[in-house]
Amino acid sequence: MAYKDLREYLAVLEAKGKLFHVKNEVDRTWETSAISRRVFERIPEDKRPALFFERIKGSTMPMTVGVLGASREIYSLALECAVEEIPDRWAEAQSAPIQPELVSDGPCHEVVYEGDDIDVTRLPASTWTVEHDSGPYLTAPCVVSHDPETGERNVGTYRIEMRSPRRVGLQLSNATRDMWTHINKNEKAGRNTPCSIVLGADPTVGLVAVSRVAYGLDEFSVASALRREPLTLVKGITNDLQVPAMSEIVLEGEVLCDVREPEGPFGEYTGYMSDAGPSYVIQINALTHRRDPIFHDFLSQMPPSESSVIRGTGREVAIFKHLTRDLRLPVRDCHFLHPGGGAALLAISMTPKFKGQALQAAWGAWSVDPSLSKYTVVVDDDIDIRSEFEVLWAICWRTEPQRDVQIVRETPPTPLDPSTSPPDMPRAQRRNLLSSKVLIDATRKHDFPPNARPPREHLRRVDERWAEYGFSGL
Repeated sequence: MAYKDLREYLAVLEAKGKLFHVKNEVDRTWETSAISRRVFERIPEDKRPALFFERIKGSTMPMTVGVLGASREIYSLALECAVEEIPDRWAEAQSAPIQPELVSDGPCHEVVYEGDDIDVTRLPASTWTVEHDSGPYLTAPCVVSHDPETGERNVGTYRIEMRSPRRVGLQLSNATRDMWTHINKNEKAGRNTPCSIVLGADPTVGLVAVSRVAYGLDEFSVASALRREPLTLVKGITNDLQVPAMSEIVLEGEVLCDVREPEGPFGEYTGYMSDAGPSYVIQINALTHRRDPIFHDFLSQMPPSESSVIRGTGREVAIFKHLTRDLRLPVRDCHFLHPGGGAALLAISMTPKFKGQALQAAWGAWSVDPSLSKYTVVVDDDIDIRSEFEVLWAICWRTEPQRDVQIVRETPPTPLDPSTSPPDMPRAQRRNLLSSKVLIDATRKHDFPPNARPPREHLRRVDERWAEYGFSGL
């Protein structure tokens, strides 16, 4: 049965030992970021919990981080499925979306602020990259907008800079983002763009918001299919946009037509600071929330991070579906390795049926989103592509560089890639740049000697007797 809301989901994480409570009062200007970073760096992914900060200095709201992407296991708990079932759950949801249900009211409207009573700076948004970020940011907003011509809805996650009680900055990295299309169409007609910023919704909403869903395919319908029950939506107080009724917090507003203000810098998923520059501005017209709301954010910045797990998982399942279901290639798995921030480094394992099929798989992956997979490594299906060591081992000993490495030029760049241009290049000029891609075909082209390691059965037996050897706890 689907989670009723974020709170019910948190209770499940708690019951499974996947939610760690930080009971000390913490400072959101530095401490929430530093604690989250250390947890992601020091705790292996298979043991890493989500975090619940009970007391934020200067705020009455608790804050949660990592509840969607601290690990793939937590990601699967959000979908209420096993880890190995994630690709099928996504494929089914996108092929058979479920229409959400509109209701007259919901908990997200229990407390309403309008006009001069609005102060979004009271939200416990963190400064994530101290000394470099331009201020506190929302990192897990689900921003709702619609196409003014077709009425088609989009829900996406973009960074939101907190500036003043009723004014926030919105950064859209490039024209491939659906909301960019909505804003451009409205600006050509001289109109503001209505939008709503949702914080703390059903976990499936957060997952679809950061994933690439085909333009025109309603993210709320995909989220409903992921949870296998219709989401309940409610119309806004000051606009006609619909938002999840069980959301913790909603900011209703509009992107101001032809208004640009300085935004950034901000520590991004590449592990580097992104640039500052003119960007969109949202005027907030209403702030609504549940009684005793829970504030939800992502850990982004340097990988490993929550954003790299969430974005990478959503993207790789879309590529896996295309390769296996649409192109029917003999692909076993796809994975965006964490150093690439869930965007730049893709590994594909397969059983090639003929020479050159690795290139076919790479082109198939690139066709799903040509801005991703800057480096694509194709390996045989005996390689565990979720092990960075095994992927590097395959590159080292199954490739002949002059034969197996190809460079494809003039491709769309990976968003925010710092290698494409110097940081002082204007944003408008950078957006017109092209990049390139690398394919590394690390599949075996002929018979190889046997692997020089013990048989898998022997290793499995040792694993079963690990404690008997006295290694437990090491």
